[in-house]
Amino acid sequence: MNWLQLGGSLAAILLLAWIARLLRLGESRITDPEMAKATAEAMLAGFEARDALLSGDGNAAIVSGNAGIAVLKRHGAKVAVRRLVPPLALRPAVEGVRVETGESFFGGVTLFGVIEDDVRRLEAPLTLV
Repeated sequence: MNWLQLGGSLAAILLLAWIARLLRLGESRITDPEMAKATAEAMLAGFEARDALLSGDGNAAIVSGNAGIAVLKRHGAKVAVRRLVPPLALRPAVEGVRVETGESFFGGVTLFGVIEDDVRRLEAPLTLV
């Protein structure tokens, strides 16, 4: 391999990485409550979102709706969603609060910068029914 081939290959790789970044390919951050609500509605049949809480790092969210609570979590380049029924199993974490889903494959979801009272307030209308 000569230096011209090596330089051309490196330039092509950098160009493709730059294009992927411009197109935001592989970016799955949960940026705002509206995005979290829309994602939950799109991925869960019959779910109508009402309110959402986001993790401070954009990796997770919980959304209350007509049919329980949706838990959103970044999973690689996608966002995975699970439906939970209140009351939620919460555990305090140093960084915020952890929502236990009871599913070993999905795991728990840590909401950074969110306190347990905020989550309980989100689920309160659903537990009164």
